[in-house]
Amino acid sequence: MTRKTLFFGLVLSALTLGVAACSAAQAPAAATPAPSAQTNIEPTAPPTPSEVEQSLARFDSQGAVEFVVTPLNLTTPNETLDFDISLNTHSVDLSWDLAAQSVLTTDTGLEVKGLNWPVGGGHHYEGTLTFPTKTADGKFLLDGAKTLTLTIQDAGVASRMFEWELSQ
Repeated sequence: MTRKTLFFGLVLSALTLGVAACSAAQAPAAATPAPSAQTNIEPTAPPTPSEVEQSLARFDSQGAVEFVVTPLNLTTPNETLDFDISLNTHSVDLSWDLAAQSVLTTDTGLEVKGLNWPVGGGHHYEGTLTFPTKTADGKFLLDGAKTLTLTIQDAGVASRMFEWELSQ
């Protein structure tokens, strides 16, 4: 094959490819819809019980002990109001009788003392502190109340207070 034939073959191939590339049918661009004036808002799922418990948890880190207090039945009390209490420390014995050291009060002036706490020990302890739902004279503790305060005395510090807003 001569150089001349090879040259014309390459030029002819290049032209064929160029024409084919330029004349390929192009699909028309799809029309993009105009933005809608309405905004679709997806409904949100209600919070899970775990999320509700976390939002009710109250913390106190005074002294060498961390308290985490979570009401268990604040919106649906039966005979007792129950609170999960988690205690954590690395230097103090946690064998307190929290029922004897605790009082539950409302902004209406009513109060009840703790009923039961499973006294234990160690450096990490968790239990349920219970209170009656009625005062000594038979009044319902939460009737008309807007806030509820749990006060624990002499548990590593003079006083620890935990407060919750009550929905009416």
